[in-house]
Amino acid sequence: MPDETPLLPTVVEHRILRLDEVEAKSGFKRAHIYNLMKAGKFPRAIRLGIRAIGWDSLEIEQWIAERRKQRV
Repeated sequence: MPDETPLLPTVVEHRILRLDEVEAKSGFKRAHIYNLMKAGKFPRAIRLGIRAIGWDSLEIEQWIAERRKQRV
């Protein structure tokens, strides 16, 4: 009997993430996130108001998953 645990599908909540959450998930700070966005290597932010932006949680999770695939 193998000791492998079956992988359960990950349910990702679709919502808007603010900068502090994106920093925590990506491990990058604000300036690096903005540099990556400018270079087209990070999901673009969504304007929420005059002085507020956020990121689509599914786009961020997809970006992280792509980075993990590149490691292998």
